[in-house]
Amino acid sequence: MRSLLFVPGDSERKLEKSLASGADVLIVDLEDSVSPERKSVAREIAGSFLRGLERPASQRLFVRINDLESGLADDDLAALVAAGPDGILLPKAESGRDVTRLAAKLNLHEARAGIDEGVTEIIAIITETALGTLSTATYAGSSARLAGLSWGAEDLSAAIGARNARDETGTYTDVFRLARALTILGAAAAQTTAIDTVFVDYRDEQGLRRECADAERDGFTAKLAIHPAQVAIINEMFTPSPQAVEEARKIVAAFASDPSAGVIGIDGKMFDRPHLRRAERLLARAG
Repeated sequence: MRSLLFVPGDSERKLEKSLASGADVLIVDLEDSVSPERKSVAREIAGSFLRGLERPASQRLFVRINDLESGLADDDLAALVAAGPDGILLPKAESGRDVTRLAAKLNLHEARAGIDEGVTEIIAIITETALGTLSTATYAGSSARLAGLSWGAEDLSAAIGARNARDETGTYTDVFRLARALTILGAAAAQTTAIDTVFVDYRDEQGLRRECADAERDGFTAKLAIHPAQVAIINEMFTPSPQAVEEARKIVAAFASDPSAGVIGIDGKMFDRPHLRRAERLLARAG
């Protein structure tokens, strides 16, 4: 997956339009984009959308529930798991224990719905609170359902009292750069996908391209989107280039032909075992 598009769960029109967005993952949102008085309506609309869905085989569908301490998550799961989403997006996760808790709840709801245990995946947003940001190393081994970790700047800024997450140049300030870096490291430790956060100015295409390029360079392999106009750029920027794929194939082939080698020369450049692991990961993404 490269692009994950948030869609308000209480808007039938936006849900239907999202199917043509080209996003790899649609995230039906029951949390931030739905007002408190429309939560139950959103569950009904989202459930009907999921049950009647005809979508491309390549497109996956997750539901962002309300956080586990909100008092709303159990109702969200009861209404939506039986509709068969591919996964649940968990906001405001504070440690791997929250993923484990959610996995246990999913076991129960899958059993009640007659769904095979374990098929509903989990993506967690792990830096929306101070404790969550300081607990990013705890997700390794939390659940076999874990499919990705992402981070959030807006909720974190509110949690810590920051006036803004970015400085006057548009660059994240130190606290938020730390949260971003810890997400990459936490995802690597948990051997799962690192997903970059949203870029809120959906009219700024060049700004989005720059942020995608920085994210891909640093180890993110996907990005959240808040508007369909962002999807094509995200897909482009997180798709390995033909040149990168060709180089990765050469590296893998060279080591396959000499399995005992620690270092191999290709076209005048030296490549070692870390380069091989990176090439294998890139080819897996390209595939």
